[in-house]
Amino acid sequence: MRAVQKIIAGASEPKGAVERLFRLVELDLSAVNTLIVERMQSSVPLIPELAGHLIKSGGKRLRPMLTLAAARLTGYTGGAHIHLATAVEFIHTATLLHDDVVDESALRRGQAAAHMIWGNAPSVLVGDFLFARAFELMVEAESLRVLSILAHASAVIAEGEVMQLSSVRNLAISQDTYLKIVSAKTAALFAAAAEAGAVLVRGEPAGEQALHDYGRNLGIAFQLVDDALDYSGREAMMGKAVGDDFREGKLTLPVIVAFAKAQGNADETAFWQRTMAERHQSELDLTHAIHLIDKHQAIGATLARARHFADEACEALAMFPDSAMHRALVDLAEFCVSRAY
Repeated sequence: MRAVQKIIAGASEPKGAVERLFRLVELDLSAVNTLIVERMQSSVPLIPELAGHLIKSGGKRLRPMLTLAAARLTGYTGGAHIHLATAVEFIHTATLLHDDVVDESALRRGQAAAHMIWGNAPSVLVGDFLFARAFELMVEAESLRVLSILAHASAVIAEGEVMQLSSVRNLAISQDTYLKIVSAKTAALFAAAAEAGAVLVRGEPAGEQALHDYGRNLGIAFQLVDDALDYSGREAMMGKAVGDDFREGKLTLPVIVAFAKAQGNADETAFWQRTMAERHQSELDLTHAIHLIDKHQAIGATLARARHFADEACEALAMFPDSAMHRALVDLAEFCVSRAY
């Protein structure tokens, strides 16, 4: 256990807007990290070893910080938010372990994905273990409403993964359909994380809905920026290889925009058909894909959509009075977009 505590303590600190939020919830987040260490333990040594490999890798803890921030923003003074934030982090970690197996991703947060070291089966099973731990923590919070929110989010995330899997190689996917996938796969946990923190203060449905809306819009903006960075970012910034979405045949918004604008251009249409639908790719194809995405200003279009959702996230917070926490959450929405530049 001490080794894992050192791992978490040594994780890189967040910067800028994320750091401001981090400072406001720092004591609570320290308690979450302690609980993470405690609840990832098992008499089966491989479980904490594999889970710790991902948990130690310097993630910003955005989702559990949302739970902690929402609880404080709405005036909660108890301790159940620590259990809920830990549950949120375990759900997130479990989905990452599963996603990397499904997507065959080699990197996660700048290091080898767990399945590349231990194999697919152990990664999936440890993910299942973390899901189970998350539900134990939810029960301990003694709120059926919270249990319903996070259980529903877990089901929606799985649906989003299946929807995305079904869309692989499908060049006919529309922007609206893709946004539905993002809403399920990524934004559902952001929304649930924020809403769960607000539910702890009973009898404030407007606040609960506002924080749900904030989290959902923030999550969509966050994913769209990730989509843009896959074709324009740096590997060190993303913690994964540039072009992973392209190599995996994922139809994300930059490609959807570029393909739509390629209609009538036989060469471009044939390129996307070969590389994405048929998955016949050569070493230089990623460079050409980036060229076409730049040609059709698809990165700009993607970031414009991200900006819209970030603005919607900020608008959702308008019902809350001005405070350091309110400003930090607004800054976080701005950070989600600004990190692309």
